[in-house]
Amino acid sequence: MNALHSTAAASLRRALGSARRTAIDAWLGRAALVTLRYGLILILLYFGAFKFTEVEARAIEPLIAPSPLLGWTYAFMGVQGVSIVIGVTEILIASLIALRPWSAGACAIGSLAAVPTFVMTLSFLFTTPGIWVDVPGFALRVPNELGAFVLKDVFLLGAALLSAAEALAASRPARAAS
Repeated sequence: MNALHSTAAASLRRALGSARRTAIDAWLGRAALVTLRYGLILILLYFGAFKFTEVEARAIEPLIAPSPLLGWTYAFMGVQGVSIVIGVTEILIASLIALRPWSAGACAIGSLAAVPTFVMTLSFLFTTPGIWVDVPGFALRVPNELGAFVLKDVFLLGAALLSAAEALAASRPARAAS
């Protein structure tokens, strides 16, 4: 009987340890998602609001002017006008993502809208002259300060994709067990 009790106790310890690990895994996953989503929101709001200033409008001009995707917009709206449109877009996207506690669908739309925004920004790495520079003693070209700033959008793109995936899954009606 003692051997049976010992085996049952070991099984119970393994099950409890597994349940504890599962709870920790779930907590870490949720914490990561919340951190990425609300970090994404804060960055979009911060830089979206900053786009209303002349300083930021001039700072993004070297990225936008040579871009075949956006450069042409300067002819219609001017430097400040384009910056404001981008700022409004970023604030609207952030606002939609921030609605996640009340509307998974709105969050999914905002998260999906963020994807082309970051893809477009990353395209500046290929369209902006001088963004990649040679550094003595290093075999690869590296981004200059402007390029390093643009590279952050790789992580923002990942955050938008993760946010969209979670929000889309949450917005689907639960299937009844068959």
